Amino acid sequence: MTQKIETIIFDLGGVLVDWNPKYVYNEVFEGDTEKVDWFLNNICTSDWNIQQDAGKLMSVATEELVAKYPEYEDWIRLFYDRWEDMLKGDIPETVAILKNLKASNKYRIYALTNWSAETFHIALERFDFLQLFEGILVSGAEKMIKPNKDIYELCLNRFNINPQKAIFIDDNEANVLGAESVGLKAIRFTSAAQLKTDLEKLSL
Repeated sequence: MTQKIETIIFDLGGVLVDWNPKYVYNEVFEGDTEKVDWFLNNICTSDWNIQQDAGKLMSVATEELVAKYPEYEDWIRLFYDRWEDMLKGDIPETVAILKNLKASNKYRIYALTNWSAETFHIALERFDFLQLFEGILVSGAEKMIKPNKDIYELCLNRFNINPQKAIFIDDNEANVLGAESVGLKAIRFTSAAQLKTDLEKLSL
């Protein structure tokens, strides 16, 4: 018999927050999308950025990459110099779902995010809805990262969450699988409309 859901855990980037380096590099490369894609797939890659989400200092990561690709120094330095410009805003349709869940007073609501500890304060200052969470676990502060099993276990232990009575929402398939590996039910986020449907199916 399916246990009643008591806790909902949200990812932030791509679910509730619209962050994308293309917002900066589309401007830098004057709309040349092929050049933008090449740069982000080969120089300032997601694998490189995620090291900072796991706790590596942005200054150290930047200098290492500049040393490796000195011909792209100016563009590399822009990544964290203009990081705030990559943070476009919230995703209002999903924020509305969060607010409705919170207003129901039926669930404990938390966030588990891959995010640099050096930049998370910007999100806290900008997005009031982050105050709705009972707790937020930030990967960069813990020096561990999704989809590794240890960060989910830390989240469950820190916030005293029973995985059998919780649901996890993330836009990254690997992160969804990571959550399932510790016994969490998980939803792969693709849109607010899809999320609403999936939650309704679970009677949430």
